[in-house]
Amino acid sequence: MAKNILHMLSPLKHMSPFDVNMALDAGYDSVTPYTGVTLDDVMPLVQDAMFSRSPSDAVRTAVFFAGKDAGLALDMMERVRETLLKPFEISAFADPAGSFTTAAAMVACVEKLLKEKKNRSLKGTKILIFGATGVVGYASGVIAALEGAEVFLAGYDGPARVQSKADDIKKRFGVTVHAVDGSTEEKKVEALVGVDVVFCAAAAGKQILSKEVLATTKSLLIAADVNAVPPAGIEGLELMDYGRELEGGSLGVGPLAIGDVKYKTESGLFKRMATSTTALSLDFRDAFVLARETA
Repeated sequence: MAKNILHMLSPLKHMSPFDVNMALDAGYDSVTPYTGVTLDDVMPLVQDAMFSRSPSDAVRTAVFFAGKDAGLALDMMERVRETLLKPFEISAFADPAGSFTTAAAMVACVEKLLKEKKNRSLKGTKILIFGATGVVGYASGVIAALEGAEVFLAGYDGPARVQSKADDIKKRFGVTVHAVDGSTEEKKVEALVGVDVVFCAAAAGKQILSKEVLATTKSLLIAADVNAVPPAGIEGLELMDYGRELEGGSLGVGPLAIGDVKYKTESGLFKRMATSTTALSLDFRDAFVLARETA
């Protein structure tokens, strides 16, 4: 029987050991990393992978896209689709820096808590995202916007960089998200006015929202953070929190509560790809479907 072979491609110097371990534990027999990969490298690498096996074994071959650039990973996925040729089709999965599965898990956890505790859905919910220029912030913004939420991206150095992300999201997915200034404590307080949900996806070990800022919020229902490195991105939030009340009355969702769903989601997508009888193309949308089932 043909072995399950996974080729893991990254534009960075190193492939993530986390993703390698996940793929092997999910059932792949062979995992080979390729680093320093450019967009132009994708087509020849994919062609080599798919034409080296018989059409009947092609589905046992897959590629995974890592890195730290959500847009580049999506572009690489599109390059795979342009390259595939029947009947040699292979599977592809993008999860740069684990961001798509992490973002899916965060949005799914918040959605579940909104429904359970507030009788609300994502549709029409006003969401403010800190760390929005990073891959998790970007992906969570896209997922929430596609679900009908009103999404705002907060820029720690002003609105210019997050506006470029908002423009990219509009171009790629046809949904509108808004850029706001989150560069000072005063600007954060202003940005939080009328907000229902906060996603914190900033750099590890960086506090974004103090108790003093949280205390000013009147509308905030839920605050979620993916940072597990002290200090917490949201002051007072504990690692395993799921629905515990924070300063100001909002309900907290901690990084390990999100991480549990993220782990199951990434593992589940690897397993799905490894066992599928047809070629799959998996990104943050597929991650969100599975995270919803897992949360």
